[in-house]
Amino acid sequence: MTILIWNQPHGHFQGHLLLLPSTTISLVEWENEIRKSKSLLLLILATQSLEARWLPCQLNGSCSLIETIREQDDGTIWAVLVAGSNGYYNYRHQADVCHAYQILKGRGLMDENIIVFMYDDIAHHESNPKPGVIINNPKGEDVYAGVPKDYTGDSLTAANLYAVILGDKKSVTGGSGKVLDSKSNDRVFIYYTDHGGPGTLGMPDSPNVYAKDFIDVLEKKHASRTYKEMVIYVESCESGSIFEGLLSENLNIYVTTASKADENSWGTYCPDMEPPPPPEYDTCLGDLYSVAWMEDSDKQAANGETLEQQYNTVKVRTYNNNSTEGSHVMEYGTKGIRSESISLYQGFDASNVSNDAYIHDGPMGVVNQRDADMVFFQKKYDKMIDGSQEKTDMLKQITDLKRHRSHLDSSVDAIGTQLFGSRNGPLILGSLRAEGKPIVDDWECLKSMVRVYETNCGSLTQYGMKHMRAFANICNNKVTKTAMGDASMVACSGYDVGQWSPSKKGYSA
Repeated sequence: MTILIWNQPHGHFQGHLLLLPSTTISLVEWENEIRKSKSLLLLILATQSLEARWLPCQLNGSCSLIETIREQDDGTIWAVLVAGSNGYYNYRHQADVCHAYQILKGRGLMDENIIVFMYDDIAHHESNPKPGVIINNPKGEDVYAGVPKDYTGDSLTAANLYAVILGDKKSVTGGSGKVLDSKSNDRVFIYYTDHGGPGTLGMPDSPNVYAKDFIDVLEKKHASRTYKEMVIYVESCESGSIFEGLLSENLNIYVTTASKADENSWGTYCPDMEPPPPPEYDTCLGDLYSVAWMEDSDKQAANGETLEQQYNTVKVRTYNNNSTEGSHVMEYGTKGIRSESISLYQGFDASNVSNDAYIHDGPMGVVNQRDADMVFFQKKYDKMIDGSQEKTDMLKQITDLKRHRSHLDSSVDAIGTQLFGSRNGPLILGSLRAEGKPIVDDWECLKSMVRVYETNCGSLTQYGMKHMRAFANICNNKVTKTAMGDASMVACSGYDVGQWSPSKKGYSA
C-alpha cells in the first residue's frame, strides 16, 4: 500500500513514500476525505494495482486524483443517447437527450465516443419560440448547440440502434455511420427516452424496439467481450417491462428505469403546471425521471457520487410525493456496479458543474406521457383566434386524435370479449404476471398479434402502446393468429382507419 501526500494549495499529489499492508477504501471515499482537509493530508491507497499504475503518471511530475483514477481505469467511456419520438408535441424527449449530451460533453467525453439518435425536428420547428434553441428546464439554457447529428430522421430506427450497439458498421443504414466501437476495458452508458408500453420502446419509424430483441443485442454485445461494464437508464411508460425477467445478472450491465413494468412515466415542466416553462412554450420541456438524474448530475463535482447514490436521489424525486403522479424507479441486472462512481460512465471533467444549476425542490407538476401531446394541442388551440381557419383545423386534429384513441380502447376491449367472453375478457387482457417473469413467453407471437390487430384496426400510435400487455396475454393464452384475425375484423368492422393505416404509419412490430 502507498502513502501519498496531498498538496492542498496546488491540488495534486506529492511524494511516493512507502508500502504498507493492504486495507480497503473506495476511490470516492478517498476523494471525499481529501476534500474535507484544509491542509496537507496523509492518504492511504487501497490497492497495489493502483500503485502499479501510479508510476507512469508520477514520472511526469505530479498527478491529480482524476488522472490517477483514469490511470487505474484506462478504458474509454462510450455513450449512446436515444430520443425515440418525433413531433413538436414530444419536444421533451429530444430536449432530454440534448441535455444528456451536454452533461457528458462537459464532463470530458469526446464527440467520437458519443452517439446520438434524435429525429431533429423540433429545434427549427415553426412552433419553437426560440428557433435553433432547445431547453430542458424553465431556466431556459440552450442544450441543442453542438449536439452531433448521428442518426436523425429516417435513420432513427431500431435496426440502426442494434447495429450501433453491436459495433456493426456494415449493418448501419444512413446516418453518420458512427458505431459503439468499444473494447474489452471500455465502459458504456446508454440513455433511452421515449414513449413505451409493456415490452416495447417507441421509434419514430416503425417497427418499435421490443424487449427480447434489445436483450438479445445486449447478450451478443457481452459475448463479443467489447465492454467492461455497462449502465443503462431508460425513460418510458412501463420501462421496467423491458428488463423484468429478461436481463441476466451476469452481463455486467446495471439498469435503472423510470417506472415499474406496469406503471406510467411522466412528462414535466409543462404549461400551466408547477414549475411551468417560459410562457411562450406550449409543450412539456422534460420528463420526470430524466430531469431528476440529469439535474443531479449537473451539480456533481468531478468525483460525482456513486450510481447507487444517484439512484436513491432520483427514486425519491421521481416518486414525486404521490405514487399516482409519480413512478417507482427500478433496478435490474448487475447491481454490484452501483457502488461505482457515476464519473466512470458520465465522465470525470466537471467543467459544467455550476452552483446555479437548475433544481426544483418539492412536488412537480406532471402529465402522463401518453397525454402530453394533448396538453400541447389544447394549449395551441386556446391561444388561437376564435373563428379562424387555424383554430378550426386544430379542433379537427384534436377531435380525430381523441376519436382514434377511443377506437383503440374500445376495439381492444371488444377483441377480449370475442376471444374470452364479456366476463373473462377484461380480466385476461389486463392480468399481470408474477414478478420476475417477462410479459410474454413467445415474443414472435406478440409481434404477429400486433400486426394482425393493426391490419384490421389501424396503427396503435404512441397512445395505443399501452395495450401491448393485452396482446401479450392473448399469446399467453395460446390464441391462434387466425382467431385473433377473426376477432379483430369483428371488433373493427366499419371503422375507417384512414390516416391511421399501417400502410402509411408502418407496423409497430
